[in-house]
Amino acid sequence: PTTPPPTEGACRVGYTVNAWNSGLTASVAITNTGATAVNGWALTFTLPSGQRITSGWNAQYAPASGAVTARNVSYNGTIAPNASVEIGFQATHEGGTGKPTSFALNGAACSVS
Repeated sequence: PTTPPPTEGACRVGYTVNAWNSGLTASVAITNTGATAVNGWALTFTLPSGQRITSGWNAQYAPASGAVTARNVSYNGTIAPNASVEIGFQATHEGGTGKPTSFALNGAACSVS
């Protein structure tokens, strides 16, 4: 039997990078495209090689490089249907300012815009 491809969850991620010599900031918009609220969230993604988070806002990030999980903080744990949460971070890089290729919200793959 064949395994069906994974389906995308009810989320969309927008990711914008502003880079300079050896640093960057990333702005991440997580949108709930589903019909029910998300209560408590964890966004997982893998940073490109050479990028390392030095600080962040509106989420708790761990670890600082590689496969990262961004978790909600006390004031943004619920994402209503058709609503978004804006998070972001500052990072160092070693010449590579690319963005992660995929994101998952609470384990379900998100579309990327």
